[in-house]
Amino acid sequence: MRVIPHPAVTLVLELGDGPLIVDTATGRQQLTSLAAGLLHGALHVRGENVECVEVRLSPLVAYAVLGTSPADLEHVVVSLEDLWGRSAPRIREELIEARSWQDRFALTDALLARRGETGPSVDPQVAWCWDRIVGSRGRVRVEGLAAEVDWSRKRLWSRFRAQVGLPPKRAAKLVRFDHAVHRLAAGEGAAGIAAESGYADQSHLHRDVLEFTGVTPATAAREPGLAVDDIA
Repeated sequence: MRVIPHPAVTLVLELGDGPLIVDTATGRQQLTSLAAGLLHGALHVRGENVECVEVRLSPLVAYAVLGTSPADLEHVVVSLEDLWGRSAPRIREELIEARSWQDRFALTDALLARRGETGPSVDPQVAWCWDRIVGSRGRVRVEGLAAEVDWSRKRLWSRFRAQVGLPPKRAAKLVRFDHAVHRLAAGEGAAGIAAESGYADQSHLHRDVLEFTGVTPATAAREPGLAVDDIA
Protein backbone atom coordinates (compact mmCIF):
# COMPACT_ATOMS: atom_id res chain seq x y z
CA MET A 1 0.00 0.00 0.00
CA ARG A 2 1.02 3.56 -0.59
CA VAL A 3 1.58 5.52 2.64
CA ILE A 4 0.36 9.07 2.13
CA PRO A 5 2.32 11.79 3.98
CA HIS A 6 0.57 12.95 7.14
CA PRO A 7 1.40 15.70 9.67
CA ALA A 8 2.48 13.14 12.25
CA VAL A 9 5.34 10.80 13.04
CA THR A 10 4.32 7.23 12.22
CA LEU A 11 5.14 4.14 14.27
CA VAL A 12 4.32 0.67 13.00
CA LEU A 13 4.54 -2.19 15.51
CA GLU A 14 4.44 -5.43 13.48
CA LEU A 15 3.26 -8.66 15.10
CA GLY A 16 2.46 -11.02 12.24
CA ASP A 17 4.73 -13.26 10.21
CA GLY A 18 6.50 -10.22 8.74
CA PRO A 19 8.70 -8.67 7.70
CA LEU A 20 7.48 -5.36 6.34
CA ILE A 21 9.14 -4.46 3.05
CA VAL A 22 9.46 -0.69 2.76
CA ASP A 23 10.29 1.01 -0.54
CA THR A 24 11.42 4.63 -0.38
CA ALA A 25 13.22 6.97 -2.73
CA THR A 26 16.52 5.86 -1.19
CA GLY A 27 16.02 2.09 -1.47
CA ARG A 28 14.34 -0.97 0.03
CA GLN A 29 14.37 -2.16 3.65
CA GLN A 30 13.00 -5.19 5.50
CA LEU A 31 11.81 -4.26 8.97
CA THR A 32 9.73 -5.78 11.74
CA SER A 33 8.73 -2.49 13.32
CA LEU A 34 9.50 1.00 12.11
CA ALA A 35 9.36 4.72 12.69
CA ALA A 36 8.92 7.31 9.94
CA GLY A 37 9.16 11.06 10.40
CA LEU A 38 7.07 13.75 8.74
CA LEU A 39 7.19 12.44 5.19
CA HIS A 40 8.02 14.60 2.18
CA GLY A 41 6.71 12.03 -0.28
CA ALA A 42 4.83 8.77 -0.35
CA LEU A 43 6.43 5.46 0.47
CA HIS A 44 5.24 1.92 -0.22
CA VAL A 45 4.92 -0.89 2.31
CA ARG A 46 4.42 -4.55 1.36
CA GLY A 47 4.12 -7.78 3.27
CA GLU A 48 2.38 -11.14 3.56
CA ASN A 49 0.44 -12.30 6.63
CA VAL A 50 1.20 -8.98 8.28
CA GLU A 51 -0.58 -7.67 11.36
CA CYS A 52 0.46 -4.43 12.98
CA VAL A 53 -0.51 -1.56 15.21
CA GLU A 54 0.00 1.78 13.48
CA VAL A 55 0.37 4.86 15.65
CA ARG A 56 0.47 8.47 14.52
CA LEU A 57 2.22 10.73 16.97
CA SER A 58 2.03 14.48 17.05
CA PRO A 59 5.58 15.75 16.61
CA LEU A 60 5.10 17.54 19.92
CA VAL A 61 5.15 14.19 21.75
CA ALA A 62 7.18 12.19 19.23
CA TYR A 63 10.39 13.78 20.51
CA ALA A 64 9.74 12.31 23.97
CA VAL A 65 8.36 8.94 22.84
CA LEU A 66 11.07 8.16 20.29
CA GLY A 67 14.00 9.45 22.30
CA THR A 68 15.26 11.33 19.27
CA SER A 69 14.28 14.46 17.40
CA PRO A 70 11.87 13.99 14.48
CA ALA A 71 14.45 15.94 12.47
CA ASP A 72 16.70 12.88 12.71
CA LEU A 73 14.06 10.92 10.78
CA GLU A 74 13.88 13.32 7.85
CA HIS A 75 13.76 11.39 4.56
CA VAL A 76 14.33 8.07 6.36
CA VAL A 77 12.45 5.11 7.79
CA VAL A 78 14.22 3.37 10.67
CA SER A 79 13.79 0.21 12.68
CA LEU A 80 12.42 0.71 16.18
CA GLU A 81 15.27 -1.47 17.41
CA ASP A 82 17.65 1.27 16.27
CA LEU A 83 15.77 3.72 18.50
CA TRP A 84 14.67 1.58 21.45
CA GLY A 85 17.22 -1.22 21.48
CA ARG A 86 16.25 -4.49 23.18
CA SER A 87 12.93 -3.13 24.40
CA ALA A 88 11.53 -3.17 20.84
CA PRO A 89 11.51 -7.01 20.51
CA ARG A 90 10.01 -7.30 24.01
CA ILE A 91 7.19 -4.96 23.07
CA ARG A 92 6.52 -7.03 19.95
CA GLU A 93 6.31 -10.21 22.04
CA GLU A 94 3.82 -8.58 24.42
CA LEU A 95 1.63 -7.49 21.51
CA ILE A 96 1.70 -10.98 19.98
CA GLU A 97 0.69 -12.56 23.31
CA ALA A 98 -2.21 -10.12 23.88
CA ARG A 99 -5.60 -11.79 23.52
CA SER A 100 -7.44 -9.08 21.62
CA TRP A 101 -6.89 -5.91 19.61
CA GLN A 102 -8.26 -3.88 22.51
CA ASP A 103 -5.56 -5.37 24.72
CA ARG A 104 -2.97 -4.51 22.11
CA PHE A 105 -4.19 -0.94 21.93
CA ALA A 106 -4.10 -0.69 25.72
CA LEU A 107 -0.52 -2.02 25.79
CA THR A 108 0.49 0.48 23.13
CA ASP A 109 -1.13 3.36 25.00
CA ALA A 110 0.68 2.40 28.20
CA LEU A 111 3.99 2.15 26.38
CA LEU A 112 3.63 5.58 24.80
CA ALA A 113 2.57 7.13 28.09
CA ARG A 114 5.61 5.74 29.93
CA ARG A 115 8.04 6.93 27.29
CA GLY A 116 6.32 10.29 26.95
CA GLU A 117 6.64 11.01 30.66
CA THR A 118 10.40 10.55 30.74
CA GLY A 119 11.50 11.92 27.37
CA PRO A 120 12.50 15.47 26.39
CA SER A 121 9.77 18.03 25.74
CA VAL A 122 9.54 20.66 23.03
CA ASP A 123 9.72 24.37 23.74
CA PRO A 124 6.34 25.96 24.59
CA GLN A 125 6.89 28.47 21.76
CA VAL A 126 7.40 25.65 19.26
CA ALA A 127 4.30 23.85 20.53
CA TRP A 128 2.24 27.05 20.25
CA CYS A 129 3.36 27.62 16.65
CA TRP A 130 2.60 24.02 15.70
CA ASP A 131 -0.88 24.31 17.20
CA ARG A 132 -1.43 27.54 15.23
CA ILE A 133 -0.43 25.81 12.00
CA VAL A 134 -2.67 22.79 12.64
CA GLY A 135 -5.58 24.89 13.88
CA SER A 136 -5.50 27.04 10.75
CA ARG A 137 -5.20 23.95 8.52
CA GLY A 138 -1.92 25.27 7.21
CA ARG A 139 -3.22 28.71 6.26
CA VAL A 140 -1.43 30.74 8.93
CA ARG A 141 1.14 33.32 7.82
CA VAL A 142 4.27 31.66 9.11
CA GLU A 143 6.31 34.86 8.71
CA GLY A 144 4.40 36.33 11.63
CA LEU A 145 4.79 33.41 14.03
CA ALA A 146 8.18 34.51 15.35
CA ALA A 147 6.81 37.90 16.36
CA GLU A 148 3.83 36.27 18.07
CA VAL A 149 6.12 34.21 20.34
CA ASP A 150 8.63 37.05 20.74
CA TRP A 151 11.49 35.13 19.15
CA SER A 152 13.75 36.00 16.25
CA ARG A 153 12.83 34.36 12.97
CA LYS A 154 16.18 32.55 12.88
CA ARG A 155 15.70 31.12 16.38
CA LEU A 156 12.15 29.93 15.72
CA TRP A 157 13.03 28.32 12.39
CA SER A 158 16.01 26.52 13.96
CA ARG A 159 14.18 25.28 17.07
CA PHE A 160 11.00 24.39 15.18
CA ARG A 161 12.84 22.29 12.62
CA ALA A 162 14.95 20.57 15.28
CA GLN A 163 11.96 19.66 17.44
CA VAL A 164 9.17 19.13 14.88
CA GLY A 165 11.20 17.82 11.96
CA LEU A 166 10.29 20.41 9.34
CA PRO A 167 10.65 24.19 9.06
CA PRO A 168 7.39 26.09 9.72
CA LYS A 169 6.62 26.85 6.07
CA ARG A 170 7.02 23.22 5.01
CA ALA A 171 4.98 22.08 8.01
CA ALA A 172 2.15 24.43 7.01
CA LYS A 173 2.30 23.09 3.45
CA LEU A 174 2.01 19.51 4.73
CA VAL A 175 -0.94 20.35 7.01
CA ARG A 176 -2.74 22.14 4.17
CA PHE A 177 -2.14 19.20 1.84
CA ASP A 178 -3.43 16.73 4.45
CA HIS A 179 -6.68 18.64 4.83
CA ALA A 180 -7.12 18.93 1.07
CA VAL A 181 -6.37 15.30 0.22
CA HIS A 182 -8.88 14.05 2.78
CA ARG A 183 -11.53 16.26 1.21
CA LEU A 184 -10.64 14.75 -2.16
CA ALA A 185 -11.05 11.28 -0.64
CA ALA A 186 -14.46 12.33 0.64
CA GLY A 187 -15.55 13.02 -2.94
CA GLU A 188 -15.42 16.82 -3.01
CA GLY A 189 -14.43 18.62 -6.19
CA ALA A 190 -10.83 19.76 -6.65
CA ALA A 191 -11.75 23.29 -7.73
CA GLY A 192 -13.79 23.97 -4.59
CA ILE A 193 -11.15 22.45 -2.34
CA ALA A 194 -8.43 24.59 -3.92
CA ALA A 195 -10.47 27.77 -3.48
CA GLU A 196 -11.32 27.06 0.16
CA SER A 197 -7.96 25.64 1.28
CA GLY A 198 -5.68 28.53 0.40
CA TYR A 199 -4.36 27.34 -2.95
CA ALA A 200 -3.86 29.85 -5.74
CA ASP A 201 -5.87 27.69 -8.13
CA GLN A 202 -6.66 24.07 -8.99
CA SER A 203 -3.29 23.65 -10.72
CA HIS A 204 -1.55 24.66 -7.49
CA LEU A 205 -3.46 21.93 -5.62
CA HIS A 206 -2.58 19.43 -8.35
CA ARG A 207 1.14 20.22 -8.02
CA ASP A 208 1.09 19.83 -4.23
CA VAL A 209 -0.70 16.47 -4.37
CA LEU A 210 1.72 15.24 -7.03
CA GLU A 211 4.69 16.40 -4.94
CA PHE A 212 3.53 14.67 -1.76
CA THR A 213 2.09 11.47 -3.25
CA GLY A 214 3.63 10.99 -6.69
CA VAL A 215 0.17 10.59 -8.22
CA THR A 216 -2.65 12.83 -9.46
CA PRO A 217 -5.40 14.09 -7.13
CA ALA A 218 -7.90 11.65 -8.68
CA THR A 219 -5.61 8.70 -7.97
CA ALA A 220 -4.68 9.92 -4.48
CA ALA A 221 -8.36 10.26 -3.58
CA ARG A 222 -8.81 6.49 -4.07
CA GLU A 223 -6.00 5.45 -1.70
CA PRO A 224 -7.48 3.08 0.92
CA GLY A 225 -5.51 4.53 3.80
CA LEU A 226 -7.26 7.89 3.50
CA ALA A 227 -10.71 6.30 3.65
CA VAL A 228 -10.17 4.85 7.14
CA ASP A 229 -8.38 7.77 8.78
CA ASP A 230 -11.49 9.14 10.47
CA ILE A 231 -12.36 5.72 11.87
CA ALA A 232 -8.80 5.09 13.01
